[in-house]
Amino acid sequence: MLSIVRVLGAPMNWKPWLLVLVFVSASLSGCIGESSDNSDSSTSSEGYPEPWDRANLEYDDSDVFSRVSTAGQHNISQPQSVYVPVPTITAADGGAGITGGAEVHLGLWLPVIEGCDFSAGNVSEECRVPVIADVGPYYDDGDVSATTPADRLGRFLIENYVPHGYAVAQVSVFGTGNSNHCMDLMGTDEQRGIDAAVSWLGQAEWSNGRVGLIGKSYDGSTPWQAATFGNPHLATIVPMSGLIGVHELMWRNGSMEARGPIMHNGVYGSFGIDGDGGDAENLCEGYLEGYFNGPAAYQTGGMVDYAGNTYWTERSFIGRVLENYQGSIYIIQGMQDWNVDPHMAFPIHQMVENAGIEVKTLAGQWAHDYPDRVEGHSSQGSGEGAESYPYTLRWDWADEMLYWFNWYLKDEGRAPTLGVEMQDNRGGWRFETTYPAPDTEYLQVSGSDLAPTGTSMTASSSITLTYGPFEEDVYIAGMPTFHIPVTPSTLNGAHGFLEMTDESGMRLGHAVMDFRFHAGGRDGQLNMIPYVQVVGLMEFMPMDVFIASGETIYITMTQTGRDYVPSSSSVGGYSIDWAGSTLTLPIVKRTCDDLFQAPMIEYGSVEDGLREC
Repeated sequence: MLSIVRVLGAPMNWKPWLLVLVFVSASLSGCIGESSDNSDSSTSSEGYPEPWDRANLEYDDSDVFSRVSTAGQHNISQPQSVYVPVPTITAADGGAGITGGAEVHLGLWLPVIEGCDFSAGNVSEECRVPVIADVGPYYDDGDVSATTPADRLGRFLIENYVPHGYAVAQVSVFGTGNSNHCMDLMGTDEQRGIDAAVSWLGQAEWSNGRVGLIGKSYDGSTPWQAATFGNPHLATIVPMSGLIGVHELMWRNGSMEARGPIMHNGVYGSFGIDGDGGDAENLCEGYLEGYFNGPAAYQTGGMVDYAGNTYWTERSFIGRVLENYQGSIYIIQGMQDWNVDPHMAFPIHQMVENAGIEVKTLAGQWAHDYPDRVEGHSSQGSGEGAESYPYTLRWDWADEMLYWFNWYLKDEGRAPTLGVEMQDNRGGWRFETTYPAPDTEYLQVSGSDLAPTGTSMTASSSITLTYGPFEEDVYIAGMPTFHIPVTPSTLNGAHGFLEMTDESGMRLGHAVMDFRFHAGGRDGQLNMIPYVQVVGLMEFMPMDVFIASGETIYITMTQTGRDYVPSSSSVGGYSIDWAGSTLTLPIVKRTCDDLFQAPMIEYGSVEDGLREC
């Protein structure tokens, strides 16, 4: 069971159309919040309320992002423009290694602290401050300059945390903004530049020696990149929808997303090669390799190294993080993110935890977004977050990050409670010590018991499987698996897409596989042998969905779905042995008492007809 001092009821079992109703405040209703006695709060003397004790707290929701509840005492300095040399870039790397002086550029904001002169040659210990940095390719390329607070995250960091005694940096990766050298799309050169920026920020005279990296999407990959070095100055990272590797982003069990062949340098190419005088410094080996490796991986499906080319291996981070990193990690992930899928968070959380790294994860039913952005959260469709809105909004996020940074960058406050704040697909928040939860039960069902509507698959085929009705309320919480024996009828392989829905047709989750990669992961075989059976170990993307007693789930199998595009090497037909197939559902049982409500959200009562709790 959960080790929670006290939790409050939260939304659980309502239908999507009910979201249009006018919600009645919990404090006035006869359900959620009625017995919310703050005398039992686990808020510490250091002022760190646990997530389940924040329901009645008030936050400033007047801006597009959340704000800390307590104003800082320091003013914000004018930004500085800083160029950090990267001596590890040599002539062998091409670009600025040949022309000279590889540098990454950053904009820097410092707190104005009475009695502290940050320009002095020897800053006193009491004047030294930690650093929070966002590192990415978008400054001057699709965004403001690095010396202007960026609306996507920079302004949030600067306005919230510099007044609390933090420096904030906006760092441009190589080939973007005012940084020179190559746009090396998450490759070795880019990683070296990020590490150099972390070292400079940690060694600056005004720095207390601790640096935290935070960012979303591409800027969420750079914290993972930085962590591969084990840099002693990197104390914490906060990757939000961040990439643990480039190949891992666009390939799943050998199956490629449509953007795969061109995502690398096709998308980011204009950042480096844009017709200006800096192009000569960007034409180096790592940059050019991207144009060939995308299409090559499309055909092979795997992380193929050839002719000395280690493009994908260089851009896979998680293994080196687990080996080298000594700081903490706060993962933030949208469970409905189709850009950077939630498998970047799970099972990564467990892998990090097992490596002895202190880790927490916040996972809500939003898409490729921050936890506190109304515009993004409110625009999600049914089955992709709409049923959870507005309960997705976390106006306490700015405070949550302040508490986290205070502990890991300043040694202030108390240690955060580690684990997973998970939101289910109908809006309920709960805390799990890890994910999947330790008390998870694994329900196994034979494929033949799912009443499949077919046994063979072609490009136009569709097979439906059914399970239910469930005898009690449960959560499918984790990564369901479906082990499916398939027999290809041609040399060009086989490809499968599974979509799980409820009885109303609402999407619950999906799985995909190029059956050349039937063992799962990144290693497969170039060709399948006709009429030789393989067992595809399919795994669904992480999901957390509430299934009420009496409800039924459906799984539809097709050759492909959504934005997955089989290569010409994996479009052949195949037969399926359903009797040899096994569906495994990770099941947890939770009640209203296991849920908590987010602050600044109005919750109705059962009398309003909105939900059971």
